[in-house]
Amino acid sequence: MLASYATIGGLIVWRFVEAAPRDTGFVPIFLKGIRLEPMLLFILILAIIFMILASIDAYFLIRGVERNAAGLFILIAVLFFFLGWQLSDINLVRFITGLDEGRYRLSQVMWPWSRAIERPEELIRGEAIIEIPCSENPPAQSEILPDEAYVISDPTCGVLSVQQGPEGSPLHLIGGNFIPNMEVDIMWEDPIGNEFRQRQGGEYISVMSDDEGGFEIDIIMPYRLLPTDVGEFQYWAVFGQQVASLGEAQASTELKLAISHMIETIFLGMMATCFGIVFSVPISFLAARNLMSASWITVIIYYLVRGVLNIVRSIEPLIWAVIATIIVGLGPFAGILALTVHSIAALGKLYSEAIESIDPGPIEAIQATGANWLQTVVYGVIPQIIPPFVSFTIYRWDINVRMSTIIGMVGGGGIGFLLYQWIKLLDYRAAGIAVWFIAITVAILDFVSAEIRKRFV
Repeated sequence: MLASYATIGGLIVWRFVEAAPRDTGFVPIFLKGIRLEPMLLFILILAIIFMILASIDAYFLIRGVERNAAGLFILIAVLFFFLGWQLSDINLVRFITGLDEGRYRLSQVMWPWSRAIERPEELIRGEAIIEIPCSENPPAQSEILPDEAYVISDPTCGVLSVQQGPEGSPLHLIGGNFIPNMEVDIMWEDPIGNEFRQRQGGEYISVMSDDEGGFEIDIIMPYRLLPTDVGEFQYWAVFGQQVASLGEAQASTELKLAISHMIETIFLGMMATCFGIVFSVPISFLAARNLMSASWITVIIYYLVRGVLNIVRSIEPLIWAVIATIIVGLGPFAGILALTVHSIAALGKLYSEAIESIDPGPIEAIQATGANWLQTVVYGVIPQIIPPFVSFTIYRWDINVRMSTIIGMVGGGGIGFLLYQWIKLLDYRAAGIAVWFIAITVAILDFVSAEIRKRFV
């Protein structure tokens, strides 16, 4: 109970100080903390109620009257819950107001297949030559071609618009043989090859083609972009352009990248598991108490090995991946190193506990025959530990595959690196493809591991 007093009181004081870090004095800190974090007042009231009830309970306890303390423990749990709520900055209003945006992004992630399939893009363009300014012999109108897009301008010459001056010449454009019922962008190309979209009335000029792929539109010639001494007469091109996705459907670049990096992720987890097995198996025998209690030397070795395994295992693979990328650079090799180090510690602990839980009868029988330590391990330990070793190994491979998606975010290779880049670019549909592959792969690995356990464990 005294520990609860101290813990709750210390947390409340800390939260008030955190709410008003630049203020000094009890009253200013208290008032500012209540103003910025109203929940602190509620927590403080609960703490006062708890102290009063605890004092009453202590009074009756001194008088020899036993009381049910369940209410106090419930109040302690409620206090810690609201302290956690305030400490974690939980904001339900922000959560509810952000649901619409979150729902839209989630829909992109959950159904990303529009990005998985693409069709080759084809540029459809028809143009007309415009002379600036008009000469005695302006260019002839474009020919109407039966199988190609075309644009006809009337007239075929004119003057450009001038900034804060008169508008340019009006042009009547007629187009044909474009893709029906699809937007056509009206663009220009100046004499030195610069292409640009024209604005008119503050909007880019575009027109919707009709059922036969034709259109008509009136435009004003654009502003002058070149100095007047480029030449006496200039020849510009006005053209209509469509970018259409035609041809047979094919796998998109994002889908190909996701498949290749998912395969890389699977083998990344497999290689890390293999290396982890190689090193963790001999270490596990040194970390098993029942095999290392023969003398004080083996006991010291046992505690040293156990201590190292606990330290290595307590450091997350993400941290090991950061260290590995510093040593070997970005890529899957860094991910393999990170997962291998953590797998050695994790499997070493699991294997050693499996060894400690074996039946001591066969070991005692073999030792009674005068067998040495190595013979005892080979004939009395290994036959009993193969099933749990297989189970732990498969489980670790599953963990490594899932973990490799996380360490990829710090440069450890695999699909995690790709997923992180797509999220940074706000390309949630591409990220959804990666998420789906991760989910499918984990489900398949779970099924395969279950089948292996069924047959060999």
